[in-house]
Amino acid sequence: MTQSNYRFALTGGIGSGKSTVAEIIRRQNYVVFSCDAIYEELLHNKEFLNNLSCEFGDVLSHDGTLDRGKLAEKVFSDNAARERLNAITHPAIMDEVFNRSKGLKISFIEVPLLFENGFERYFDGVIVVLRNLNERIAAVSKRDKIDSESVNLRIKSQFNYENNDFTKYYVIHNDGNLSNLEQKTVVILEKIKAKYL
Repeated sequence: MTQSNYRFALTGGIGSGKSTVAEIIRRQNYVVFSCDAIYEELLHNKEFLNNLSCEFGDVLSHDGTLDRGKLAEKVFSDNAARERLNAITHPAIMDEVFNRSKGLKISFIEVPLLFENGFERYFDGVIVVLRNLNERIAAVSKRDKIDSESVNLRIKSQFNYENNDFTKYYVIHNDGNLSNLEQKTVVILEKIKAKYL
């Protein structure tokens, strides 16, 4: 039986332009899911919040919503707690993504921490957006209104996109203007379409 449901992960470091690529893919009439957006939705799911409460204790506000400050306090400097949080949140997000993408011939999922979590194995293909480090720093500094030194520290604490081999994946080099990025994205989509549709 031939496969009729293909899922592609879209990833890249902060400031790489992966959200812009996601928007370009949407404009080409493909469905794109965002793991960050799904996480935000889960924060309104009682069962999910209950799981967090059972694991971390007093992390809910009086109205039953998540108190992000309390949760951050509990996991910020505790690696074991952060791993427990990831063990609850990441599978829940992935389950939701895979449920929503059922029945779609091709779908794309924006996954910020793909390689950090080893999630690449769950997808039929991966698109990696790469961008010059200085440009990434400048983009995040402007977006989040923080100094470049703080951005550089954030980037260094994350997966190293500068020194990894992505030859087995679809790679988009974000090194030009928006029109150039759009052209490169469309080329990748055409390759995927030719192979999978």
